[in-house]
Amino acid sequence: MVAKNSIECNFENDLKSTDETKVPPLFGLPSVALSEEKPSVPASDFAIPIIDFEGVHADSLSRESIVEKIKDAAENWGFFQVINHGVPLSVLEEIKDGVVRFHDEDPEVKKSYFSLDFAKPFIYHNNFELYSSSAGDWRDSFAGYMAPDPPNPEELPVACRDVMMGYSKHVMKLGGLVFELLSEALGLSSETLKRMGCMKGLHVVCHYYPPCPQPDRTLGTSRHSDNTFITILLQDNIGGLQILHQDCWVDVSPLPGALVVNIGDFLQLMTNDKFKSDVHRVLANRANPRISVASFFSSSMNPNSTVYGPIKELLSEENPPKYRDFTIPEYTKEYIEKGLDGTSHLSRFRI
Repeated sequence: MVAKNSIECNFENDLKSTDETKVPPLFGLPSVALSEEKPSVPASDFAIPIIDFEGVHADSLSRESIVEKIKDAAENWGFFQVINHGVPLSVLEEIKDGVVRFHDEDPEVKKSYFSLDFAKPFIYHNNFELYSSSAGDWRDSFAGYMAPDPPNPEELPVACRDVMMGYSKHVMKLGGLVFELLSEALGLSSETLKRMGCMKGLHVVCHYYPPCPQPDRTLGTSRHSDNTFITILLQDNIGGLQILHQDCWVDVSPLPGALVVNIGDFLQLMTNDKFKSDVHRVLANRANPRISVASFFSSSMNPNSTVYGPIKELLSEENPPKYRDFTIPEYTKEYIEKGLDGTSHLSRFRI
């Protein structure tokens, strides 16, 4: 691996000498990655499941129908979009506006929050994987740990302080419901995943993807699966999110007012491969900036001594454990060191 200081120097030199019609070398994909490209197919060919949460609390039949749809999506796609999820549209718009406000801040203000110490309550960075991957991704990000111990308000930038705090409360409530429905989809009691600590941490990461002069030469986010239990994603109307399904890249088309939910690595491991943590990526685009807000249910690098492994109730002689036990800080440390190299980190924990 190239030394961190050397990469920082290359990064600064790349940006100083940038030809605005070209992607700087540090962000360009290696030619081998471009040559191994999978085909892309429109969402009309492979439709990402859309699940309506209307009636989830109304009666048992409505809830059972929703649980069955979630079970199918979690097993076969690892992704689904949710409508009528209970988070007000105004809250969704406010958090997106907050991301833009922070991005538009004076560079010196943003620089004061720059860090690669992922244990801090709030940080701003270009790419966490910039120092472990062969190419940087075309985006800026800021992130904060919003649970279990929310930051003091003064630790968050004024531009996004109130909206991050407000949005996180709604996401925690929705996350609790999703974990209930996923537990029921496994044939377990509704509180099982919550009792196992899947809601111990919430890490909210806000992405700003600038317009790119050569979107075919780089990526907004490289292919990866998430080191989470679940991720709840808000995306704007630009598009670009794709999942790898049946060896093809499938668009997760924006749906006004919807939230995207995807299964993370931890839940695939805990369900012994019953639920699927799917590989996904974000394309760069030439025309407009893209905004997304990813809410990761994971304590990441924060202290968490809980040991996770395949859920005992799901195992049998016919279905023995496929993974060894792990802690989240252990998994995340190796995940960050590996970077977004296109491979699943789950393979390192297989028995």
